[in-house]
Amino acid sequence: MAGAQTPAPAGPRVPPTVQPTPGAAGTPAAAAPSLAQTRIIRSLSVTGAQRLEPETVRSYVKLRVGETYTTEQLDQAIKDLYATQLFADATIVGAETGNIVLQVRENPVINRIVFEGNKRLKEDKIRPEVKLAPRQIFTREAARADVARIIELYRRQGRFAATVEPKMVQLDQNRVDVVFEITEGAKSKVRQINIIGNEKFSDGQLRGEMATKQSRFYRFFSSGDSYDPDKLSYDQQKMRQFYLTNGYADFRVVSAVAELTPDKRDFIVTYVVEEGDRYKFGDVNLESDIRDVKAETFRYLLPMKKGDWYNAKQIEDTVDSITETTGLLGFTPDVRPDFRADKEALTMDVTFKINDAPRVYVERIDVNGNTLTQDKVVRREFRLAEGDAFNSFRVKRSRDRIQSLGFFQDKFEIERKQGSAPDRVVLEANVQEKSTGELQLSAGYSSLEKFIVDLSITQRNFRGKGQVLRASGSYSTYSKSVELGFTEPYLFDQNIAVGVDIFRRDYNSFNYVNNDRNTTYRQTTTGFQVRAGVPLTEFVQLALRYGLSQDNVTLDRSSFYTDIDNNGVRGDAAGDTCDPLQAGRYLCDAIGRRITSSVGYSLVYSTLNNSIRPTGGQRVVFSQDFAGLGGSVRYIKTKIDADKYWGLGSGFVFSVGIEGGYIFSYDKSRGEGVDKVRLVDRWFLGQPQLRGFDIRGVGPRIQRIPYNADGTLNTGVDRSQIQDDAIGGRAYYLGRAELEIPLGAGARDLGLRPSLFMDAGAVFSLTRPVTLDTRVCDFPASGTSSATSRVVQKADDNNGCPSGSTLAADQSGAFQEVYSGNSPKPRLSVGVGVNWNSPFGPFRIDVAKALLKEPGDDTKLFTFNVGTQF
Repeated sequence: MAGAQTPAPAGPRVPPTVQPTPGAAGTPAAAAPSLAQTRIIRSLSVTGAQRLEPETVRSYVKLRVGETYTTEQLDQAIKDLYATQLFADATIVGAETGNIVLQVRENPVINRIVFEGNKRLKEDKIRPEVKLAPRQIFTREAARADVARIIELYRRQGRFAATVEPKMVQLDQNRVDVVFEITEGAKSKVRQINIIGNEKFSDGQLRGEMATKQSRFYRFFSSGDSYDPDKLSYDQQKMRQFYLTNGYADFRVVSAVAELTPDKRDFIVTYVVEEGDRYKFGDVNLESDIRDVKAETFRYLLPMKKGDWYNAKQIEDTVDSITETTGLLGFTPDVRPDFRADKEALTMDVTFKINDAPRVYVERIDVNGNTLTQDKVVRREFRLAEGDAFNSFRVKRSRDRIQSLGFFQDKFEIERKQGSAPDRVVLEANVQEKSTGELQLSAGYSSLEKFIVDLSITQRNFRGKGQVLRASGSYSTYSKSVELGFTEPYLFDQNIAVGVDIFRRDYNSFNYVNNDRNTTYRQTTTGFQVRAGVPLTEFVQLALRYGLSQDNVTLDRSSFYTDIDNNGVRGDAAGDTCDPLQAGRYLCDAIGRRITSSVGYSLVYSTLNNSIRPTGGQRVVFSQDFAGLGGSVRYIKTKIDADKYWGLGSGFVFSVGIEGGYIFSYDKSRGEGVDKVRLVDRWFLGQPQLRGFDIRGVGPRIQRIPYNADGTLNTGVDRSQIQDDAIGGRAYYLGRAELEIPLGAGARDLGLRPSLFMDAGAVFSLTRPVTLDTRVCDFPASGTSSATSRVVQKADDNNGCPSGSTLAADQSGAFQEVYSGNSPKPRLSVGVGVNWNSPFGPFRIDVAKALLKEPGDDTKLFTFNVGTQF
């Protein structure tokens, strides 16, 4: 770089104290008196100072006019000047005459700080680590310290080959630009992990327990193969935990060494371990020193039995379980396991002792960092109040409730600090707010809805009061909707949630014929719902609701209506009716306008640690809705839904869910083969709930199988070329098991969340509908009409044709309706899915294979969705 120079090595540069100066008469320097002799300072002047006053420079040294000086004192004066870090150079002349001159060159003033070569780390990450700043005095020591901090920053990123070269660009008026030239180098990987001393478990098993992974080509999405010294201690702990979980109580890591490879690019990590012997549980006991906590009452919390293999993780879980259970009863116990190892019998006796910990009270609760959210929104989620006895379980519960609000950072903890007295504690919630408002305008494409436009505005923390305000509208080829909603979580600062929703939805049902989507019926729903919710206990809530809506189900009159007046135009006259031969009887029974007035309730039990993205806990919801308080629809709809989540460590989350429902109608019978539950009120199942099957691809359905020209049924026809209508059921069940797989930091930043899943379910319990079996019949000419061939319902005689007609030679156009799928037998699918929060909207892709299915089910291997929520 032009005009740049590398700073010289640091440290005081002490020149020879004596700078010989010829005398007035030209006396040789050699004739000067010895400097070892004591001299008197006749004058003390300063040269070279620009910003500093001479008197200021003189104040930094201990030399004074009229005082004596020695060589050692002059040397110390030089050191004192360098110690101020204000000077780049300092020398003393005139020592032999007593006319002392302090010659200094001031350190330059920094004009600006420049970073070059940094690509992996942005400037906003490096600049806070650099202490040098514009308008400060430049010193080599400070520059070296900044270089060390930048290199350490890169090492935390796994780049141990990074180098930083500080350079100065000289400017006028003794100013400089400081340039840090950064060579980032390649990311240091862990090339190999060696384990010495393991006999019971293979290297592969132990490596699988570690956070650090060996560098392999397929780990391009993971950062686990990057070398991080902090991970070595963590991996040792993970290895120890693995052995302790499997009964090896004496396991220890003898040494852990990380060696840089000869090419200085990667590391080789070597662990030396001692496994020891494997232990079994001996006597397992429970003792309590708390008067009101009887040990026998809580023995059911001890899962281990004598003779089981020793498991340290089981002991930790038991301690947590006892602490949590007794905490629910209002106690603050100190649960400690007492171990007694028998090295000859290889058994481990464990006694869990419940001690009464000294009472500690909450002196104060502080909430920091909330700039938008009001304090009361956070404080009302605390399960402790100021003055209450401290309870660790209630603190944990408070953390989970605050995190479930979705207003703050994901990893949130409530800090415990010492209060004004030994028995006082201060709880501090240091929150970091995140955006709670969403404005989404997206256009996308899905395999279900084709082209989609979706506009939604949501504020989940309206006015900082925790209120939810939302408005949304969507438009696609086959569905349209507009919805408005508002929720007040604490009405009049009481723990009562109220809300209201207003909606209008247009939905077009469909089937496929020859790969073309064919609209069957259109359902328009307009209405509102009022909601209220109150907590019954800490984990149980009651939700109440009332809804009023109007449904209008219509068919295309030009396609599905009978031409009563035979003028060639269907549906043009008021007397024209729905034609079962065109629409199917099940669709003709569904048309009409109806009003649904319903009241319902839900009982919700939830111990989830985060209601938005849970990693632990469970949730069970039991719901019932009663329609018939006015209106034209009468039914009872019952549904139960349960989910449970387990955090397996290292970012893995396993979850299972089951749900089921039944709808009972107390309307009057609507005729033979007509279920009392209307088509639009039934349950349907398929994509996206039951992956591996198409939309509404499971459950009762009617398919129209065409006849060949010779009158035989064409059973080999492709289902994409026939009319195929799902008609739902009165009962359903659905189960799922899913494992979310963690990726590296880079993939997490992209919003990628892959998972493995298994789904099972069925829709069933429906009155068998009346199906059609048609024939093509020739009707003779009569009056002004000419002879015609028509498709008619099969008769019981005359070869299936009505009296006065004959069976046509060509049966093309005739069909038989086949009813199938009304079975509670489970449909099962397995697959893999990926969620991606892409820049252009949420994206979900699933690849699922149906393993169990029933006749009539419609499977689908690959599904995706872009631009809509999932």
